[in-house]
Amino acid sequence: MEIKTFEKMQKKAVKKSQSDFLRLGLSLLFMAIVLLATYNKIPGNPFLAVAALFGAYMAMNIGANDVANNVGPAVGSRAVTMMGAIMIAAVFESAGALIAGGDVTGTIKKGIIDPAAFADPQYFVWAMTAALLAAALWLNLATWLKAPVSTTHSIVGGVMGGGIAAAGTFGIVAWGTMGKIAASWVISPVLGGLIAAAFLFAIKKTILYKEHTKEAAMKLVPLYVAVMGWAFVTYLILKGMKKVIKLGFPTAAGLGLVGAVVIFFLVKGAIAKYAHTLEDDRESVNRLFTIPLIFAAALLSFAHGANDVANAVGPLAGIYDALAHDTVSTKAAIPIWVMVIGAVGISLGLALYGPKLIKTVGSEITELDQIRAFSIALAAAITVIIASQLGLPVSSTHIALGGVFGVGFLREWLDRTQRLEYRIKEEKEKLEELKRRLEAYRHELESLEAKEVKTQQDYERIVHLFELIGEHEKLVKKENKALKTVYKTKYVQRNAVKKIVAAWVITVPAAALLSAIIFYIIKGIMV
Repeated sequence: MEIKTFEKMQKKAVKKSQSDFLRLGLSLLFMAIVLLATYNKIPGNPFLAVAALFGAYMAMNIGANDVANNVGPAVGSRAVTMMGAIMIAAVFESAGALIAGGDVTGTIKKGIIDPAAFADPQYFVWAMTAALLAAALWLNLATWLKAPVSTTHSIVGGVMGGGIAAAGTFGIVAWGTMGKIAASWVISPVLGGLIAAAFLFAIKKTILYKEHTKEAAMKLVPLYVAVMGWAFVTYLILKGMKKVIKLGFPTAAGLGLVGAVVIFFLVKGAIAKYAHTLEDDRESVNRLFTIPLIFAAALLSFAHGANDVANAVGPLAGIYDALAHDTVSTKAAIPIWVMVIGAVGISLGLALYGPKLIKTVGSEITELDQIRAFSIALAAAITVIIASQLGLPVSSTHIALGGVFGVGFLREWLDRTQRLEYRIKEEKEKLEELKRRLEAYRHELESLEAKEVKTQQDYERIVHLFELIGEHEKLVKKENKALKTVYKTKYVQRNAVKKIVAAWVITVPAAALLSAIIFYIIKGIMV
C-alpha cells in the first residue's frame, strides 16, 4: 500500500514538473520573440530590446495577477469554468487593450514624478526600465504568494523608486498624489465592500427571504440586472472607452439608462419564457444571475484591458519615445507593436499563471454563489462610477477584493444575528442536559460511597458511575468547544485577508525599493 501511494505521489510530482516546465518554456519563448523582434527597432541602440523584454514580462505578470479580480468571482460561483473564464478574459482583455487602449499614454503613471527633473534622457530611460522590472518582479512574487495586488500601485512604486534614484532627491515625487494613492488602500476596499454587501442584502431581503421566492425573482431579477446594465454601460463609457471617446457623466448615465431599459425588458421576457423550468428555491434564483455574471466578467475584462495595459506599455512607450527623439515627454505615442506586446503578454500570463489567483479570489477568501458574485461585479462598476464623480482615489483591484470581503462579512453578520440563534440555543440545551446528568451521577456516587455496608451490586454500580462520569466530563468539554465554534463561525478566511492587506500596504514601498536598486545596477553597467 505504501509503495502504491509513493508511486502515485511520484507520478503527480512528475506531471506537475512537466506542467511547470511547459509554462516556463512558453513564457521564455514569448519574451525571446519580443527581444528578437525589437532588437533593431532603433539602429545602434539595443537597450530598447531590453526594455521591451521587461515590458513583456510585466504584461504577463499583470495577466497572472490582476485579471483574477475580474473573473475570479464568476469561477468561484461556478457560473463559468476555469477554462471558459480564461478564454473570455483573454479575448476581452486583448480587445480592450487594442480597441480602447488609446494611441497616446502618459509616460509617468499618475504624474507621481516630474519628467522635467530628468536633465539627461538616458537617466529617464534607465529609471523607466528599472520601474518595469521592479513592478514585474513584485507582481511575480505576489502571484507566487497567492496575494492579488494592484498592478497600478506596483508600477507607481517602481516609477517613484526609479525616479528618486535617478534624480538623487525625494523632491522629485509629487507627495500629494502619493497621499491619494495611499488613501485608496482604505477607500477602495471599504467602498467596494459596503456596496457589494448592500446589494447582496437587498437581494436576500426582496427575493430569497420571501415565502414565494420564484414569484419575487421573476419580478425583481430583471430590475437588478437592469441596474447592472446601467452601471456597466456608464462604466464602460467613462472608463473603458475614455481614450476613444470622451463623454461627461450626464451623457454616460443617460446612455446607461437607455441600455438599462432595453436590458430590463429583454431579461423579463427571457425569464417569463423559461419560468416553467424554475423551482421555488435558491438554486433557481442563482441560475437567473449566471448569464449576467458572465457578461459582467467579460465587460470588466474589457475595461481592465483598456486601462491597465498602460501599466506595461506606458513606461515602454516612454522609453521608446525618449530613445527615438533624445528627449523626455509627458505623453508618448503608442506604436502598435508596443500595444501588441501588452495585449498578448496579459493574455499569455493569464492563461499560464492566472488560475492560481483566480482560485484565491473565487473560493479561498469566502464561498461564493452566483448571487454573491453578481453583487461583487455590480459593486465593482458602481464604486468606480461613484468614486470618479466624487474625485476619490480608488483601485479596481482593491474594490473587487473589498467586494469579496464585504459579501463574506455580511454572511457572518446575518448568520450570527439570525440563523445562528437557533444553533446556539440547541447547543446550550444539549450542554445543560449533559451537566444535569453529570451532577446526578456524582450525587449518586457520593451516596453509594457514604454507605457503611455495601453490596456486590453497589460496588458494580460505583464502578459504572465512575465510567459514566468520565464519559460525561469528556462530552461536556466537547459541547463547550462546539458552542464556542458556533459563536466563532466565520465565512471569511482571516489569514487570507491579513496576507492580502499586508501585500497591498507594502506594494508601493517594495516596488520602489526594488526599482531604486535595479536603477543603480543599470547605471553601474551602462556608465
